[in-house]
Amino acid sequence: MQAQNKPSWIALSTSLGFMFKSKRVFIWSLILIVITIGATWGAFSLGTHYLDMLYLEMFTDQPVPVGWWAIIKSKLWAIISWFYIIGTRIVCFYLSFLLAYCITCPGYFFLSHAAEKIYAGKYFDPDAAFTLKGVLIDLLEGIKIAMLGVVVTFFAFWLNFIPVIGQGTLLLIYTFYSTLIFIDYPASRRRWTLGRKMSWIRENNMIALRIGLAPAVVSLIPFVNIFGMALIFPVMTVHATLNFAAIEIFNKQHVPQTTKE
Repeated sequence: MQAQNKPSWIALSTSLGFMFKSKRVFIWSLILIVITIGATWGAFSLGTHYLDMLYLEMFTDQPVPVGWWAIIKSKLWAIISWFYIIGTRIVCFYLSFLLAYCITCPGYFFLSHAAEKIYAGKYFDPDAAFTLKGVLIDLLEGIKIAMLGVVVTFFAFWLNFIPVIGQGTLLLIYTFYSTLIFIDYPASRRRWTLGRKMSWIRENNMIALRIGLAPAVVSLIPFVNIFGMALIFPVMTVHATLNFAAIEIFNKQHVPQTTKE
């Protein structure tokens, strides 16, 4: 009886099958993959090249080790240079991906719309009316999520240097932030505010954890993250949209009955 009181979880394999069955969803996903890879790789290359031109030389110009103190200084210098390389690559990747995210947003909104319309059928919620006020609201909400991403990236830089606990906390933060990005598409089409989106994540925290875990793990693997995130982003957009729609349809069917009782 307990299982009937909760919306069913749509597995990732089911979402993949859904994508391949729909020609429109599949072709649009391929187009978005190419654009996302190009935008992320271009911004990442320019960003790391610019930073390396400014700062990398000071880290590569290590002191010549003479004596014990000089050897210790040399080792510390090497550790700092590794921190610089790892930290700047993480920051550049997330800022580059945020840029790609902003560029491709309209395409992912369309992908989310198409997937939900096919899945929901008669229960499909039409998108909010296209008005100047609505566009400004969407723009403001998009800026909020982007700014939140900058804050997350800032904390990620420092958490990355805390052994074990830092990495675990970082993965958890990225997991829920990834979920926020993916459910932003169906939620923003309903003109939800950032607060309401975050409330949805809190109310459905286990589903949110399952949605965001895979992209969070991929995003933390250097260099693989650029192509990996671009490849899985359309899949995860469809996957998150289907689960979001399933929960909203379930709420429509059950919440009014509970209210009456």
